[in-house]
Amino acid sequence: MAATGCAASPQGSHWPAVGVVLGAGIVTAFHAGKVAIATPMLQRDPGIDLAAAGWLAGIFAILGCLGGIPAGSLVGRAGDRRSLTAGLALTALGAAIGATASGYGLLLVSRILEGAGFLLITVAGPAILNRIARPGQQDIVLALWSCFMPAGLALAMFTGPLPGDWRLLWWGGAGLGAALILAARAVIPPAPPRARPSWRPMLSDARQVVGSRKTRLAAGCFALYSLMFFAMFSFLPVLLMTRMGLSHSAAGWLSALAMIMNIIGNLTAGWLLMRGIRRAALLSGACLIMGLSSPGIFLPVFDDIPTVLLCLLFAGVAGLIPAALISAGPALAPSASLMPLGIGLLMQGSNLGQLAGPVAVGSAVEAWGWPAAAGIVAGSALIAILIARRIGVDDSPPARPAMPSDPGVRRQRSPPTPRSPRTRS
Repeated sequence: MAATGCAASPQGSHWPAVGVVLGAGIVTAFHAGKVAIATPMLQRDPGIDLAAAGWLAGIFAILGCLGGIPAGSLVGRAGDRRSLTAGLALTALGAAIGATASGYGLLLVSRILEGAGFLLITVAGPAILNRIARPGQQDIVLALWSCFMPAGLALAMFTGPLPGDWRLLWWGGAGLGAALILAARAVIPPAPPRARPSWRPMLSDARQVVGSRKTRLAAGCFALYSLMFFAMFSFLPVLLMTRMGLSHSAAGWLSALAMIMNIIGNLTAGWLLMRGIRRAALLSGACLIMGLSSPGIFLPVFDDIPTVLLCLLFAGVAGLIPAALISAGPALAPSASLMPLGIGLLMQGSNLGQLAGPVAVGSAVEAWGWPAAAGIVAGSALIAILIARRIGVDDSPPARPAMPSDPGVRRQRSPPTPRSPRTRS
């Protein structure tokens, strides 16, 4: 269905509900990124060092690495709307506790609460969108959802310096979360009631999802994408300041612009998928461009302007990958009811790459310089291309019931119609 069809029938697609779910994702991504921009303020009050700030920022990825599948099981058991509102409540509560914290310990506890909420929202959000979107609109709706992370990070970068006090930033996030709880309960339709599954079948479901070859490959591809993306953008401000002599604020603005390019890539992926571009080609092409552009970014090959343009190209093309993978969630899961678990496994892959990328690149650059970073990104891109070509996501239309006219289907004779007894005149 064309994009105009989406816009023509907003009621059938529950666009207000789509907006609320997307807003929940953006707010939780804002919580994920606010520590990075608030670190200078946190160093003054309550006086934490960079290592402690790193733990505050990295706790989300650690929880995501460990909790993706359990979060998917919880969403499948409790329901997607209830899980989304619970995630919003956890992020709002964590932000409120953090805003009142006077020391590092309580700040870390608050970040654990926010991270748990982040995990629930990122798993429940796609499940809700897949449920409420009209047939043929899932690709564009889930591509919109894939914008939540760069949009939330860009929001944190733009608004972080404005209050002048990190506590106001925390209170603002808590208020947004509380408002979205009310909005979610008002406009998101509840899931159809069903019998609550017991934990034992849910463990079997988790084994079924983990045992699915294409779901594992998609999670691996997501991990490599996340490794490349966060390896690049965790160090992009430092790279811009050291090589081009930019100020901290100018480097931050350019990084935010790169996030906007990533959002454009997310939306472009949905548009391309709706026009019949196959996911394997989209994933392979995006990884190829990311791998080829990385030497021009990390190595002193070009002047300043071409290097910045390559960074923007890298960010925009990278946005194609999460949109293509997340929108494939219904096809990746062994069954429709297992989609939350499949999304949970994708999120585990994403967070694994988010955790491993900066560590690997930081260690390699410290030992061998920036050329090592280019090698890591290019090598990861090559492996991701090989994986993307083997995922085998079926882009064909949903299966229909077999018809007697189909090849290989035996015609079944209908039972003879009983004749009514004749009456003699």
